[in-house]
Order: sequence, then structure tokens, then C-alpha cells
Amino acid sequence: MRRLGRLIPGGLAARFRGSLRFKLLALALGPLLLAVPILVGILVTWGAVYYDRLLITKVQSDLAVAHGYFDQVKLGVGARVASLAGSEHLARTLRERPGAAALAEQLREMRQQLGLDFLILLDGNGMVRAASGGPAAGTSHAGWEVVRRALSGHAETEVDIFDAEQLAAIDPRLAERARTTLIPTRNAQPTGRGEETRAMLMHAAAPLASGARPGGAGAGVLVGGLLLNKNLDIVDRINEIVYPEGSLPLGSVGTATLFLDDVRIATNVRLFEGVRAIGTRVSAAVRHTALELGRTWLDRAFVVNDWYVSAYEPIVDSRGKRVGMLYVGYLEEPFQRARGFALAAVAMLFAITVAVAALVSLRLARHVSQPVERMHGTMSAIEAGQVDARVAGAGTGFDNEDELAELAAHFDRLLDRLAEQTDALQRWGRELDSKVAERTRELAQANDTLRSAQQRLVMSEKLAAIGQLAAGVAHEVNNPVAVIQGNLDVLRETLGNEAEPVIDEIRLIQDQVFRIRLIVTKLLQFARPAEYAGYLEPVRLDQVVQDSLVLVAHQMKKTQVAVTQSLRATRPVSVNRNELQQVLINLMVNALQAMPAGGTLRLVTGDREENGVWGGYVAVADSGQGISPVDRERLFDPFFTTKTTDGTGLGLWVSLGLVQRYGGRIDVDCPPEGGSVFTVWLPNEPTVG
Repeated sequence: MRRLGRLIPGGLAARFRGSLRFKLLALALGPLLLAVPILVGILVTWGAVYYDRLLITKVQSDLAVAHGYFDQVKLGVGARVASLAGSEHLARTLRERPGAAALAEQLREMRQQLGLDFLILLDGNGMVRAASGGPAAGTSHAGWEVVRRALSGHAETEVDIFDAEQLAAIDPRLAERARTTLIPTRNAQPTGRGEETRAMLMHAAAPLASGARPGGAGAGVLVGGLLLNKNLDIVDRINEIVYPEGSLPLGSVGTATLFLDDVRIATNVRLFEGVRAIGTRVSAAVRHTALELGRTWLDRAFVVNDWYVSAYEPIVDSRGKRVGMLYVGYLEEPFQRARGFALAAVAMLFAITVAVAALVSLRLARHVSQPVERMHGTMSAIEAGQVDARVAGAGTGFDNEDELAELAAHFDRLLDRLAEQTDALQRWGRELDSKVAERTRELAQANDTLRSAQQRLVMSEKLAAIGQLAAGVAHEVNNPVAVIQGNLDVLRETLGNEAEPVIDEIRLIQDQVFRIRLIVTKLLQFARPAEYAGYLEPVRLDQVVQDSLVLVAHQMKKTQVAVTQSLRATRPVSVNRNELQQVLINLMVNALQAMPAGGTLRLVTGDREENGVWGGYVAVADSGQGISPVDRERLFDPFFTTKTTDGTGLGLWVSLGLVQRYGGRIDVDCPPEGGSVFTVWLPNEPTVG
């Protein structure tokens, strides 16, 4: 129940914990409020996916129908040209009227009868004999792929792209009809062209019957075709077949288009009322998919002015090159609006269901909660001191002889018995309290005396040991240090200017001699803290880390330890530089000793605010075996060490004392990945203790 309370927002959680009626209502409505939204969400998600899939499937089938009709038109052109090429009528014309002018006039009549845009009669070498339009006699068309195949005896129908010059050679009127001004289109691939002068031709070539020439020899090839540019009959017919009147629900509109490359050359898509969108271009995404990748686009797409569920299929020429697209699609907005209405209806139905269930559950919960609330009120009255309060009585909500009424009667009898026992316990309690209080006072006095004596004894022993240790160290260390200092002075005076090449090393030795004396002084300082106080100066943590690394370099040469640094501290801390350096060197040496087989020593500095106080920190991390929880509790105790042959157990104790003197602290952490991390934090403005 407590877990459930934590999952409910503040105000509701309080009511849930304090109201039985609210709990009953929550139990009744909880499954409904949890399950129904999940089911609605699944329904909405599943419905959206399959609704979109249904729309895509619909447009895919529409494209199949449009493709079939386009192929039918293509086959029709081929069949008409092949039928004419093999007809006795053409053969007789060629025999009786072999002149170019007469043949041209006859070809124009045949072109009109067949519903084609041009007819060209070629000889056996692919040279023009006569044409319904512009090609001059003797012009070669042997380079056309369909002509080349027809000359080898095979009728062929293909869709090919002709430039303006080629089209003008066929018929100047076709070239003018194909010319299209490009209209800037949203989402289209950028282009520097202002118009499209190329033409998409659906043309066929068929060999002439052998009887078409006197003597029965092969007479050549007949070529005919349609110009698809601005051929509105084809796209309107596709639209009528794919989207007949009333086939699209919800007022959606179907469209069909033929593209030359990415330019609409024949379409029933409207740019605005009464004007077709010829000259507009397809979006760059569709162009990439259909023309560059050669895949059919089946998805929603922005078409001129609105979003359509669209299908784009690439059109290939006689050489297998993608030169255009066939498109069908229908307006998406009515379907999206219908889906929104359906979702709103589902949401409203859910809200009505929850409201009705809440009213019914609230009424039922009231019948159960009123008797329980009466019992709760009685218990509260007894806790307030009204020991005579009871549950049963007229108008208390227990009018029915049900389980709650029996529970109330048992509860009253229990209260009567409890009142009797309470009186007896109170008498015994008063007597016991007086005896326990007296004994407790005696034990407390004895414990205080014992604890004070123990603390004084431990402190006396520690101070005595430290005093003896400090005195011995001061005597034993200061003598050799004095010898080193004296000889160092003699060395510097003797060498004179010749000491310049090693002056930095001599200065480093001098600094470390002073540091040894400071360490001895610090040992004495811990024995007599009131007699010593460190000299404070602004210290850059990054620089102290670098100096400390230099001083432990000789120790690192004995190990295979790599050092990584992340020095990001920007604020100086006020501390005694030598004391801080002593602490860091101690931590670095301990880290190196924790990695005898090698590892990584990681040094990190930075700024951090703790409890409203800004300070800097230095983290010294090793990749050793880490520290056990038992040893971690005693790390900073004096004389405690985990080293069996080396170490006195004073290093961390001394370091902690130095850091605490300036208001800082040392934290120890052993991360799960291994190793240990010692973090020294110092405030920017410490109070020397």
C-alpha cells in the first residue's frame, strides 16, 4: 500500500492514505483508468499503423491499374503502327503512289485515322522516304533504338526522350507543343532551368510487309508515335479508370500525372482553380527515390499545394534509362480528418464510461465506507481521551445486520475489556516507572563517569606516544639534515658560477631539506598543537599536484604505473603549501604501493561547492585491489597500517590532521570497478584550527 501511495501524486496520495472511500473508489476505477487508456493507446497506435498501411495498399493498387492502362496505351500504339506497316492498304499505296509528296499526304491521313502525332516511312537503310510532318527525305533515323530493332525484323514500342532539335525535325508543331515553362515548386530540387524543351515520345517501329514494294522485297520500316507532353487525354483517362466518380470516400480527390524527369508534362493536378500544374516539379525526396534509386515511391508526398497519398513509378526508355515517372494519388486531408473524428469519438466514449463507472462506484463505496468511518471516529475519540466512546448506536450507519454490524459489536466489547485492562496496567506502570527511573539515573551517572575516564586515558596514551615519537624523530632527523644543509652550502660556495647548470637541482635539494624540517616540526605540532600554526598563502591546486609528481618521480620509476591528469581547478585555496604537498605526496605514495604490478594513477582537480562554501578538491585514484570495508573504518586511526614490512600507520592520520586544521576533509571511496579514490577538499577561505 505504501508503494502504491508513492506512485500517486501528492494531493491524491494524501487522500488515498486517509480515506477508505477514496481507496474503494480507486480499487473500482483503477483497472478501468489503467487498462482502458492502454487499450485505447494500443488501438490508436495499431489503427494508425494499419490505417496508413491500408491507404498505401490502396494507392499501390491504383498504381497497378494506372501502369496497366499506360502499358495498354503503349501496346495500342505499337499495334496500330504494326498493323498499318503490314497492311495491304499501305503496300498498295507504296506501289501505286511512290512519289514523296503523295506518300506524305497519305501518311497524314493515316496518322489522323490512327490517332497518332506522327508517321515516318523509312527505307531499308533507315533513311526517310516520306513523313506526315517535318523530316526531309533522305534524313537518317537508323540511330533510333526502335528503328534499329525494326530493321532487324522485330516490331518495337518504347518511350524515349527527344530534345527540341530532334523533335522539330519530326514535326515543328510538336516541338512548340512540348515547350513548357517551369514553375517554382516547394520542396523541389533546385535548378537553374527556366523551361523544359525536351519531349517524351511513346513511339513504335515495325518492318513493312514484303509486298509493300514491287518485286516483293523488304520495303523498310514504318515509325509512328504519340507526344506525351501536355497529352491530357491519357492522364484524364487514367484518372477516370483509377478514380471513377464516387470511388473515393470522404470527399477525397484522385489525381494522375506523367513526368519527364521531375517535371509534370501532363497532369490533372490543379495549380489553382481551372489551371493545371503543368511545369511544376516533384519533391527532391521523391525524385531521389524514383529516378536515382529506381524504386517505387509509396508514401505520403507534398503535391504542388497539398499532401497526397502518392505512388510514383519510374518510366524507362528503350535503353533502360530512367527518364520520367507515372504518378497516381489522392488527397490525404479527408482521411486524416476522419481518423481524427474517430479518435475523438473513442476518447469521448472512454470519458463517458469512466464517468458512469465513477458514479456507480462512488455510491457503492459510500455504503461500505460510512460504517468504517464511524469506527474510525470512535477510535479517534478514544485516542483523544473519550474512553467511554463506542461504535454501536442509533443512526450510526449499522442499520443492516451484515458483517460490518457484527464487527462493530465485537469492537465495542473489545473496547470494554481494553478499558478494564488499561486501568490495571496504568497502576502497574506507575509503580514500575518510579523504580526504573531511579535505577536509570544511577546507571547514567556510572556510565558518564566511566566514559569520561576512558576518553582521558586514551587521549593521554596517544599524546604520550606522539610526544616520544616526535622528540625521537626531531633528534634523529635534524642532525643528518644539518649535515646535508651545511655541505650543500659548502658545495654551492665552492662551485660558484660553475653550479649554474645544476642550480635548479641544488635549489630542489634545498627545498626538500626545508621540507624535512617542516615534517619534523609537524610531528611536534601534533604533540603540542597549541604551540604551532601554519603559514597561509594562496595555492593553486594544479601547480601543487605537478610539484608533487616531480617529488614522487623516483618512486614511480620502480613501478609500471601510468599517470593520467584532469586538472580543472580555477580557484586558489589558502593553505600552507608545504603541508598540502606533504598530504598529496603521502596519498600518491600510498596509491603507488597499492599497484605493485602496475596500473593507472589518476589525478583530478576541480572546484566544488559544499554546504554553501566554495572550495577546491584533489582526487588521487589508483587501480589497485581497493580497501575492505573493515579497513576503511580504521584508515585514519594512528598507528593503523595494512603493510606488513613497511609503514608506521601515521601517514593518513597526520594528513587528516593537516587538512582538518584548515577546515577541509579527506574522503575515501572504493568504486565498483576497483581501486580506491582519496579526495582532499579545502575551502577557499579556511579557518585555521
